[in-house]
Formats: sequence, C-alpha cells, structure tokens
Amino acid sequence: MAGREGCGIAGIALTKGNAALPIFYALYALQHRGQESAGIAVCNGAREVEENEIGERGESIPLIKGMGFVYEVFDNPQLKSLKGNIGIGHVRYSTTGTSKVENAEPLLVNYKKGKIAIAHNGNLVNTAELKRELEREGRIFHSDTDTEVIAQLLAKELVRHDPIEAIKELMRRVIGSYSLVILVDNTLIAVRDPLGIKPLCLCEIRGGNEEGIGEGYVIASESPAIDTLDGNFIRDVRPGEVLVITPSGDLESHQIYKGRNTAHCVFEYIYFARPDSVMDGRLVYDVRMKIGARLAEEHGVEADMVTPVPDSGIAFAIGYAKQAGLDYMEGFIKNRYVGRTFIMPEKASRDTAVRLKLNVVRANVEGKRIVLVDDSIVRGTTSRRIVDHLKNKGAKEVHLRIGSPPIRAPCYLGIDTPTRDELLASNRSLDEIRRFLHADSIGYISLKGLIDSVGIDANNLCLGCLTERYPVEIPGEVCIARQLKLTHF
Repeated sequence: MAGREGCGIAGIALTKGNAALPIFYALYALQHRGQESAGIAVCNGAREVEENEIGERGESIPLIKGMGFVYEVFDNPQLKSLKGNIGIGHVRYSTTGTSKVENAEPLLVNYKKGKIAIAHNGNLVNTAELKRELEREGRIFHSDTDTEVIAQLLAKELVRHDPIEAIKELMRRVIGSYSLVILVDNTLIAVRDPLGIKPLCLCEIRGGNEEGIGEGYVIASESPAIDTLDGNFIRDVRPGEVLVITPSGDLESHQIYKGRNTAHCVFEYIYFARPDSVMDGRLVYDVRMKIGARLAEEHGVEADMVTPVPDSGIAFAIGYAKQAGLDYMEGFIKNRYVGRTFIMPEKASRDTAVRLKLNVVRANVEGKRIVLVDDSIVRGTTSRRIVDHLKNKGAKEVHLRIGSPPIRAPCYLGIDTPTRDELLASNRSLDEIRRFLHADSIGYISLKGLIDSVGIDANNLCLGCLTERYPVEIPGEVCIARQLKLTHF
C-alpha cells in the first residue's frame, strides 16, 4: 500500500524508576506506524514543580522530540535526562499538519493551572471549525496539527473542570478518530474515541526484568509494544473509555460515552498493524491468513507459485498458497536498508528506486505463472513497476491478488490516502485496472469476504474508503451513523 500508517502512541506510569527508557522501547516497537518524528515527555509522581511564566506553580514536564526514527532522535544521555516515573511518547507521520519539528509530538501546552502534554493517533474532521473558535477567543497556535486543537480545548476545560469532566466536554466537541495519552497533574490519562476507530490497549508490567524497569501500567497503540517490555496484556481500551493512572499507581476506568456501534478501522487488520498484534481478541497474522485463503477461494487461477509483495503481503500469500495447494516461494528479496533517509539522485528513475528496495529472484520466477499477493492498491504506480520487474526477469504470467476490496474513496480519519482522482480504483473498471497494472489477471477480495475474515460485523467496522460511507459526518460524504448519537454515563 502506498498510503502511510497511523501514528503510534505509548504511555507508561511506574511506581518507581524513570519511564523514558521503557517508552523508548515501546516506541521502537511502534516504529512502523510513523517514521517522520518521535518524542517523549515525562513528569514525576512525587509532584516536583516549577514556576511557570506567570508566576504560578505548575508541574515540570521535560520533553525531547525531533525529526526521524526513534533511534535517531534519542541517545542514552537524552533518555537519562528525562527524569520522571510517568510519561508519554509518540511516533508520527502527518495526516494533518506538515512535516516539521513544530508538529512533532507530544505537544506541550501551558495553561493557567500548569502544563499538559498530549500525544494523539487519529484525525479530527472538524479541526478548522474548532480552531477558528479558539482563535476568536485569543488562543495562539504554534503548530498546524489537530493535536494542538485537542490540547487547547482540553486546557480551556481544565480551567473550569476536573480532568474527567474536562475530557468529557472535549469528547463532546471533537468529531473524528482519536486515541490519546495525556499527562496532567502528575497523572497519566488515556482516551479512546467512542467509535474505537484507532486501536489502544492496556497492560501491566510486574518489574524484576533485566532492564530494571519498575512495576506499573502501559498504554500503547499495539500489543507488541507491551511484549517488548515483557508486560502482561490486560485488554483493549474500550471505545469511549477514559483510563486514569494516578500518581500512587491506582488504575481508574471511566466509561464516558458509548456509541450505538463501534467503527474499528478495517485497514488496521489489512495493513497498518504489525502482524503479531492482538486487536479486539484477534491476532492480526491469523486474520491476514484468512484473507489470503478467502482470496484463493474467490479468485483461484492456474499457476505455479504464490509470492508476496514483502513485507505486508506475506501472511496473505501464505494463506492463499495453503488454500490453493500451490508452492509459496519468495519472488523478491527486500533490501531492509532502504528507508526514509534514502536520497535518490535526480537523474535516477523510480524503477531504480523499486529495484533497490525489491530485488527479483530470477531463478524462482523465470518461466513461472505467478500469483502475486499484496495487501492493497492505492495509486497503482508501484504495483505496476513490481509486475513489470517480474516479467522483465522472465515470469511467464503475473496474476495479482489483493487482500482488500478496491479503494474508491479517501480516508478522513487518520490515513494519508490520495484524492479520488488519484485512486486507481475510483473510476476504472476491473479490466482497466488490470491493463494499467500490466497484469494477466487481477482479483480483489470481496467486501463480504473481507468482513468474514476479520470476524467483526460490518456495522462495527469503518469501511469508508471501500464503500464511500463513513461513520462520522464529513462534508460532501455519506454518513451511515452520527458519532455524537451517544449514550452518556
């Protein structure tokens, strides 16, 4: 898939010791969700304070963030300088806001009673409206992200309310997807939107590990971040739930809102999440295997071998091969040293860039009829080059099989997908798509096949980019359910 992943967030509250190092490890495990920037903010449960710029006593929240991978932003001296047993972290790619350090998270906001730090995964659809309102009240913005809109709204409500009431009002106002970790009053707070669009999970760490990390709780976008810390998975944060971990280490749950349905992003299962993640009780790897098997049932073809587009197509291809009774073989070897920092000379072609990243194993593909399996197709230009490379290395036939239905509409809820005009499947027939991709045949999994494979009722999934029907109100689009039709607890 050519679109980029959703951001990754983590929050840790320990009974003792510094939180920065385990947050660093957690962010490393979530690096696939964002390679643009990384940041960590901490505070101290012992209530160390400092005077703010207007002379009031507020919590000290040290913050380090920068552009690049987690290991590029942080070194040992920096991690040791972040003193505090409670903290949050973030890895980012931009859906709202340009790529610059001012937009890196966590964001730190000063307000009358002190400071708050916030990290966000998701995307609001009413950002512009809320920002105009806040600017009319005299608030100044230092970034162009929707996260700062959330932070400014929360700061406004914290002046008048306790944290839970403030977050309740925040959730009433914002529309879209959001999983949040927040530092306020030496307390770690986690929030998941009432539809549960973006993932968020809770775990416990017992201490006594080799790294000397103390006991406490961890909140993270995906469970592998918890596995990295040798933690015990407890459960997913419920849609509309607010978790509070107090300075004394107590865990409180507040079910603030509950929607009529959930709207879990189906592309977490198709592409975004790590295959070893457990979401809503489902191992993502198993879901992708089922999708591949269903693809074989729906779009079988006479072929000699099945090969994936690495890495995202691997589990799909294994499922397809097992169901079809075909050999699974690697047609490509991925160069894992070509990443975001790779700079292509101006005269070099995009074909060269693809070959640098994916090298065809000629001996495996020459003279073969190949089923090529990928998770999804967005613009299609990279997929076409991959098909061409197989054929240039002697593949007799290339049959594309895709683990999602055609992407026909943009995502407004946290995925960087193109406009309709740029989407390959938006206004083309299946045969037009096949010819554009230079494939001998193409087969997308059906919508029903996808839903059956995921194992979640369609009413509880966000399928907007596939069906052009969205779970929240978006100007110019069809809404199937209003987010604000909620039950308040």
